Amino acid sequence: MSESIPSMRSGDEEPTRPAGLGARIEARGLSRSFGDHVALAGLDLEIEPGETFGLLGANGAGKTTFIRLVTGYLLPSEGSIEVDGVSPALAPRRVQQKLGFVAESSRLYPELKVEAFLRFAGGIRGMKGADLASAVDQTIDRFALGEVARRRIGNLSKGYKQRVSLAQAFLHHPSLLIVDEPTSGLDPLQRADVQATLLELRDQCTILLCTHELAEARELTSRVAILNQGRLTRVGASSDVLGNDDVLDLFRSQEEVAR
Repeated sequence: MSESIPSMRSGDEEPTRPAGLGARIEARGLSRSFGDHVALAGLDLEIEPGETFGLLGANGAGKTTFIRLVTGYLLPSEGSIEVDGVSPALAPRRVQQKLGFVAESSRLYPELKVEAFLRFAGGIRGMKGADLASAVDQTIDRFALGEVARRRIGNLSKGYKQRVSLAQAFLHHPSLLIVDEPTSGLDPLQRADVQATLLELRDQCTILLCTHELAEARELTSRVAILNQGRLTRVGASSDVLGNDDVLDLFRSQEEVAR
């Protein structure tokens, strides 16, 4: 039986950005190939500070490639991408300091207790001493983890594990939060809890959300982009793009649509 999860309570000089908002992402002619396979082709996309932006597409559409380009894990084959005017290809550490990342499969240490794991996560980001202790305490409170703070992560439900994953990503108050399939494998109650958590994080940073769930994208995002075979099919307000009867055609290959 799933556990019941309580609701969440509320050296180079960096380019300036409006206080209280998140990072800005700008891609221009962004392409990435793996041999003969084109994963992204000439992508032009802007994500504004403070947006909760959905990146949608079928498996293999290019979503993961885009995330890896944003984080500096991959280099572009052509074109450019910048986060607050900083290229992840040229200055990956500067970009990585700005972001928090929640993977589709929670990458946690099951043998660690929740509080110890959060201290570890803050430590590898350079936080220490009283600042680290305060950040951990505030994060445990913010994400309603007090009941499980001294429990081993491996003994938690999937819902709590995802809550811990979100907590570690937001521990250092990033200006960009990347969340990949946040409710994959969760039951309906756990899914609702995680979605409520993400809703409360809106407007505190830029959120880049990758999901297969169209209802989730409609609920959580203000704008979406749909990728199809590495190309940008549609960008616009979530209600407009995802409210059409033919929305699934945006995810299908040209061959499937032509049938």
